[in-house]
Amino acid sequence: MNSIKETMVHATTLSSPTIDFGIRYAPTTVSAGTITAEAILARMHTANGVSGPGLSQPLEDLGVKFVRLQWVDFSNFVHCRVLTTSHFYKLLRASRPGVTVAKVVLGIVFLTMVEGFSPAGEYVLVIDLASVRVCGYAPGHAAVFGYFQEKYPIGGKLDVPLCPRTNLRRIIKYAAEGLKTEFLVGFETEFILLTTTKSGIHPPNNHGWSSSRTTGFASGTTELKVLEEIADALATSGIELQMFHSEAAPAQYEVVTGPLPPLEAADALAHTRETIYNIASKHGMRATFVPRLYADSCGNGAHAHISVHPTTGPSPPSESHPSTLTTHESRFLAGLVTHLPSIMAFTLPLPQSYARVKDGIRSGGTWACWGDEHREASVRLTNAHSPQTRHFEVRTVDGTANPYLVLAGLISAGIIGIRDQLELTVEDCGERSGAQLSEAERAEHGITKMLPLDVESARRYLLEDQKIGEVIGEEVVRTYVAVNETLGRLRVQQETESEDAAVVRLVESY
Repeated sequence: MNSIKETMVHATTLSSPTIDFGIRYAPTTVSAGTITAEAILARMHTANGVSGPGLSQPLEDLGVKFVRLQWVDFSNFVHCRVLTTSHFYKLLRASRPGVTVAKVVLGIVFLTMVEGFSPAGEYVLVIDLASVRVCGYAPGHAAVFGYFQEKYPIGGKLDVPLCPRTNLRRIIKYAAEGLKTEFLVGFETEFILLTTTKSGIHPPNNHGWSSSRTTGFASGTTELKVLEEIADALATSGIELQMFHSEAAPAQYEVVTGPLPPLEAADALAHTRETIYNIASKHGMRATFVPRLYADSCGNGAHAHISVHPTTGPSPPSESHPSTLTTHESRFLAGLVTHLPSIMAFTLPLPQSYARVKDGIRSGGTWACWGDEHREASVRLTNAHSPQTRHFEVRTVDGTANPYLVLAGLISAGIIGIRDQLELTVEDCGERSGAQLSEAERAEHGITKMLPLDVESARRYLLEDQKIGEVIGEEVVRTYVAVNETLGRLRVQQETESEDAAVVRLVESY
């Protein structure tokens, strides 16, 4: 439940007291922590006998023998092709460095092909050299993400609109060039550690929110070893880990990673999840991001922290909330709250996701609203009176969601508000949550929209939101819904299986 709000901050001095809070981050000061393309290409030039610039971190010097070329599908499964470094360097000499992959990869769930897809045709998964990082969880391996391209141009274009990374990149570019606005995003990643026995899956310890005395934090325990190795592995991979701590459910933990531009943030989140899975597995455990494993305790979220950065200079104070929001922030928030019900199909993709976001359990609640440091609001304004570190925490996100689609949805909603200059008509919900307000009080606060209570409603809202469809792409929306419907059918409890068996299947996937 602790969040990046505790670290997005401004230094203070004893002689000059200030209410500013947090470490100040800006798009120009953050680093993705990846290996530079220049270093990789310099190594390639040297291998060819051509003198290049000085090598800062060639893959061989880092002990890398294999490179994982990765992509994340609509169901949030990470796929990869493992390349030898020698073959990786050979690919980099090609006009389009990459490997071919069947087009059906974006329309297959487990082994089920979604209607509308075909086994015919291939994409080229083109290497994005800006995303190379060492795998701290797999010695001898590095990872790199790619963009899907058509093998041959269609309508004169190679880009594949359905590619989640390509689509997010396009949306960010539109915001930067058309609206002169950039964003930073950080994530809280919650997960539960489980052990497997003949009687099923079990947490190795009881809950102890932020407690140093919980058995899961005791020196010498496997859980603490897992957490420390996760921290070390993320550092090796160049990802800024700000903190980790125990959470409220049995054997539940949270890691908090620093803010990055949206595409880099999505890459880092995917890599963070892979790190958590793999380090847990190394110690004979299973890490799970299942939204709510225990009906009587808290669930796993993936809260997104978003700050808004106009590139044309400081944004003036908003007319309606001059002391707590700039004009850009106010319009972004207006768009976010307006379209939040529509993008929850991206942020909460499973039927089980909606068991986590109920009223009264500090997970965002069931109303589209916002609140100053309010953990029962779907959007929390944090550091309201520290302009250099102020940002929004979106709580209706969980770890089963594709991070590229999550940010495409959240940022699209916000940029609609900026583009259309939306007025923020929803007021801070105050001390109480949207659900605790009476109908008349909600109307007074401008809180008029309930969030979808199930994934079927979320899909319907997404399909019906024309403005979101225009920004994200109608084809992306239709295809995602079709894939998500298939995923939902395959991951609900089947008639012939027990509830425990259904939970085990879900944990095996997420």
